[in-house]
Amino acid sequence: MIVDQRIDDGTPFDWGRASADYAKYRDIYPPEFYRMILDRGLCRDGQHVLDLGTGTGVLPRNMVRYGATWVGTDISAEQIEQARRLSAGMDGIEYRVSSAEDLDVPDASFDVVTACQCFWYFDHEVVCDRLHHLLKPGGRFLILVMEWLPFEDEVAGASERLVLKYSPHWSGAGERMHPIDVPACYAASGFELVHHEERRLKVPFTRESWNGRMKACRGIGASLDPEHVAAWEREHMAMLERIAPERFDVLHYAAMAELKRI
Repeated sequence: MIVDQRIDDGTPFDWGRASADYAKYRDIYPPEFYRMILDRGLCRDGQHVLDLGTGTGVLPRNMVRYGATWVGTDISAEQIEQARRLSAGMDGIEYRVSSAEDLDVPDASFDVVTACQCFWYFDHEVVCDRLHHLLKPGGRFLILVMEWLPFEDEVAGASERLVLKYSPHWSGAGERMHPIDVPACYAASGFELVHHEERRLKVPFTRESWNGRMKACRGIGASLDPEHVAAWEREHMAMLERIAPERFDVLHYAAMAELKRI
């Protein structure tokens, strides 16, 4: 269980409670998302990559084909269990249960470190210094997000309002397209921002898969008790039947910030 006053006004959450839905419904990044990474020459061709907050291993599982080797870490043992299950038979991926702050790896171990959908959970004053040591000279720290746009997409906006009805302290609402904000401690620790990029993306869903993706968010599956999760899901599915066709796209934006170790 995680309690962080910066997030959801300190409402406790546990990704392990949502890991089954996360495994089933959160592997949703479209090809263009991965192309943003590959076009920067990252996570490919013999590089050794550390994926922080790997969850169910979405990045390693989808990108190992491009020739990098991966170590995925996550604070949740349940998420790592799902990652190992979904990666069965894939060579070049290793998983460990660990927070970003407590990594136990030798210095200069990695060419690239990725943090996808998890950067805001870090204790940055600790993490920035640790990453500077475990990256090789000239190595890259790649921060990635993909968020729905509730003010531009009707379905996303309606679903978000329903999350807030059940989880009013949820702080994941109200996203607009913007560059990733990198705390100043990274520059002080020896990182330079060398690239940032933001793109709008249309991501395809069915009613079931969008419901599952929303149920796996922090404000529902990771923080509510099973009775309230079930009540939210009944109301959410009924709403989707009223406002959405069986298949539809949801407007998102993808953003990256690439930092170089100097």
